[in-house]
Amino acid sequence: MEEKPLTDWNSGLLDCFDDASTLCCGYWCSSCLAKKISTKFGEHRCLHCLDKCGYFGCVPPAALSLRIAMRYKYGIQGSLCKDILISWCCTSLSWCQMYRELKHRKKNPVVISAQSPTAVNMQPAPVMMIMPPPVNICQPVVVQDSG
Repeated sequence: MEEKPLTDWNSGLLDCFDDASTLCCGYWCSSCLAKKISTKFGEHRCLHCLDKCGYFGCVPPAALSLRIAMRYKYGIQGSLCKDILISWCCTSLSWCQMYRELKHRKKNPVVISAQSPTAVNMQPAPVMMIMPPPVNICQPVVVQDSG
């Protein structure tokens, strides 16, 4: 089976200024944005709380795991090392990038159109056969002589 080529993220890590909604929400209230992303991606809405439980210098587990899951699901190129560095050093920017990616994926759905063949009933029409009256061939034939 042939694999699909990997793509890039729809937007760069620093493209926050392209979408004011992610800039404001991601910068001022990253937990609100993280909750939205977790929910839209199908994870528990409190997943981002795991990031708060860590200690200073720890890679935020929710941001990292969701970033890796998103890359895997959508076929986005990257590496584990890069994901760790981005999640550790640029957590808010990473959440904003993931939000823009989800927004882009929902905006441009893949439409698959398949036309089903029309079913036609090809059974023959019922035919009524009329049989002639039965002929009894075993009856004696009387021949009269006119003589």
